[in-house]
Amino acid sequence: MSRQTTHFSDAPTRAAIDHSLASGHLLVFEDCDLSGADLSRLDLQDSVFSNCLLAETSFYAAKLGRTRWQRCRAGHADFESADLVDASFASCDLNNSSWRRARLASAAFRSCKLTGAQFEETGHLALSFEDTLLVGADLRRMSFRKAQLVGLDFAGADLSGCDFRDAVFEGGSLRDAHIKDTRFDGADLREADLGGLKLANAKQFAGATISARQAAEMVRAMGLNVA
Repeated sequence: MSRQTTHFSDAPTRAAIDHSLASGHLLVFEDCDLSGADLSRLDLQDSVFSNCLLAETSFYAAKLGRTRWQRCRAGHADFESADLVDASFASCDLNNSSWRRARLASAAFRSCKLTGAQFEETGHLALSFEDTLLVGADLRRMSFRKAQLVGLDFAGADLSGCDFRDAVFEGGSLRDAHIKDTRFDGADLREADLGGLKLANAKQFAGATISARQAAEMVRAMGLNVA
């Protein structure tokens, strides 16, 4: 039996959302302004958010499994400790958002902006990013092992302790990323921007594949001339 659907627009109150949840309804938020709202600890599983304003909205410890987010603007939103298993985000602005201790298994981000986002201590098995900005993001100790990394901009990101073993970079950037204790064994980096990488870090790339152009740039960074 299909669930009844409640559609919200404008600026619904938490009380109105609670009432629909108590009735067991599926919630669809379209063109809503929930900026700064406290939606913490709500059970919003399977909900849809489309073209919503969610700046500084709190989803702390909310149940957000299988939610769908499309073209939302959620700068500085708080997803700390939320359950986002199987959630999907498309064309969303999530700059400076917090995902600390969130459950992100099988979640997907496509064509999103996550500049400055904080992902420390997340559960992220099968988490995927595609054509997404992660500039300056905190991604410490995340695993991207054997992943196809399409159009990911990690410029200036904290990738300390990350695992990129056997990953394939299709475009994207590692320019000036922080890579202390990061592993790139067997990775294919030929299409990535490696600007700022110094040969002092070369042992972390043992067995990785880079292009002749990239190798020449690394040598020039040492002040040597390539004849």
